[in-house]
Amino acid sequence: MRLVILDRDGVINEDSDDYIKSPAEWRPLPGSLEAIARLNRNGYRVVVATNQSGIARGLFDLPTLTAIHEKMHRALVEQGGLIEAVFFCPHGPDDECACRKPRPGLLLDIAERLQIRLAGVPAIGDSLRDVQAARAAGAFPILVRTGKGNRTLASGSDELAGVPVFSDLAGAADALLRRRPGPAH
Repeated sequence: MRLVILDRDGVINEDSDDYIKSPAEWRPLPGSLEAIARLNRNGYRVVVATNQSGIARGLFDLPTLTAIHEKMHRALVEQGGLIEAVFFCPHGPDDECACRKPRPGLLLDIAERLQIRLAGVPAIGDSLRDVQAARAAGAFPILVRTGKGNRTLASGSDELAGVPVFSDLAGAADALLRRRPGPAH
């Protein structure tokens, strides 16, 4: 099985420092839905691992988050793609939970539920915490410049050494498909 783990805000859809608090605020980044559909057509299963501290902060509730994800799923189906599952952390930064990135809990939950090892599994994000979570879980971190990606790169963190960087999800998907052509059998 080929799997790709994606962060949501800044990778699939536009990000906001004020949080994505409603379906109306969820807008896909250019080419992101098509990139997911391309991955699907080439044998990749796609899941999302996303921090959603807006819940803990009282900015939106679980039914609203569900509505946002339903909009994302519908938009993706229109492009011929599928996100198999969305794993999210509803906790705030001070909650000390195991699932909030940069901790690896969300990714480890994905591995457990799908009964796979994460070694070599691409985990695409736009922040240092995405890279840190991927490494801590044994996955292969990839950074995109969209969302907070350029800001992350400008930080100059040593933790970004060796992490492939692409302009956006479409560029990362193209690189993965060049590396592993054809559907899985």
